[in-house]
Amino acid sequence: MKGVQGRHLDPVCGRHLEEPEGQPSTEYKKRRYFFCSERCRSAFEKQAERFRLNELARAGALLSPGRVRWGIS
Repeated sequence: MKGVQGRHLDPVCGRHLEEPEGQPSTEYKKRRYFFCSERCRSAFEKQAERFRLNELARAGALLSPGRVRWGIS
């Protein structure tokens, strides 16, 4: 996940990566994800869809005006 000022965020542990080049990475649904370690990359690959949905939920909460409703509609 791309963070502020070109920094990347490890979707597993939340660590900011200043220089993602040379770090472990993987592609999922046409998007490149960078990780701080092989351990985080492995955890992501085991539950990639869960991490992707959490990322989408966070982005939706930040971009939605007013109240955000969580749950199944």
